[in-house]
Amino acid sequence: MKRKRWLFAGMAVLVIAALSVMFWMSYHKDSNKTAFQTETVKRRDIAASVQSTGVIRAKIGAEVKVGARISGRVERLYANIGDVVKKGQLIARLEQVDLQAKVDEAKMNLKTAEANLELSQKTIQRMQNLYAKDFVSKDKVDLAERDLKAAQAQVNQIKEAIRFSETQMSYANIYAPISGVIASVTTQQGETVSASSLSVPTFVTIVDLSRLEIYAYVDETDIGKIKPGLEATFTVDSFPEKDFSGKVSAVYPKATIQDNVVYYITLVSIENPEGKLKPDMTVNASIFLNRRNNVLAVPNKAIKREGGKKVLQVLENNRPVQKSVKTGWKDTAYTEIIEGIKEGDMAITGEVTKTENE
Repeated sequence: MKRKRWLFAGMAVLVIAALSVMFWMSYHKDSNKTAFQTETVKRRDIAASVQSTGVIRAKIGAEVKVGARISGRVERLYANIGDVVKKGQLIARLEQVDLQAKVDEAKMNLKTAEANLELSQKTIQRMQNLYAKDFVSKDKVDLAERDLKAAQAQVNQIKEAIRFSETQMSYANIYAPISGVIASVTTQQGETVSASSLSVPTFVTIVDLSRLEIYAYVDETDIGKIKPGLEATFTVDSFPEKDFSGKVSAVYPKATIQDNVVYYITLVSIENPEGKLKPDMTVNASIFLNRRNNVLAVPNKAIKREGGKKVLQVLENNRPVQKSVKTGWKDTAYTEIIEGIKEGDMAITGEVTKTENE
């Protein structure tokens, strides 16, 4: 009897152990289930775009170097870096003492020349009267006429000299040719500047911050999609949370090669009403090729390629079911679905494995 009891006890232990193993395996099988990350298929707006980097530049004519057209000493400098100036505003003045002296001297010479001209006019009139009475020869009349022409030429020459001297004196006052901000000052009060036909000394550089554009470097694989009129948005490192807007104005026909990669410069006109944007800022731009509104879309990562077809998985009755789909436009996050799934389906975007500790 004892042997039977021990036999039954041993069998009971084995049964309990087997049940424990089965329970443990069943528990861990359930606790290591695969869970799917999903997103509901719904309608949204998609903007297909080309990404590029670039730099902000002043448009042609929006950055002007202002200098002196004559030599002289800088008497006054009215501009400092950062000053906002208006077109026509006086920004510097050269000494005018010597220039004024030349004008005064020329005007004195003009008075003398005009007196000589008046005398020559009276002389020719008198000679013509005497010649008519045969009191003088024709040579005397001719000589008087030559003297008159010479006197008139001298008057004209001095008047031209006065105009030139007054023009030179006007160059002593240097005005802003455009409205904008003083970006640099390259001279100082009291400095002597020397101008020539080959070089003009620069006083200041003025930039019109309302006339900026982006030099966007677009990869050769995308440049065929770009055309003037396309809208763009961009960010700059100085204001990473703010989106600025612009519009493509031109595409350079000649390529630029950087690090063995072919790019084409695309000009994007931008607005800068707040003056936050500055020349030479680096930008990250998105040029929008097309916009699709209210279309079915799924995350890009949900779509795979199999055998030349595009497929994705949807969750049906807690099980993944593969669907072939036809796609349309895509942006950086979503792809348009033309056919293959319907609104409200749960598109699988990834999966995670749950463990017993999760």
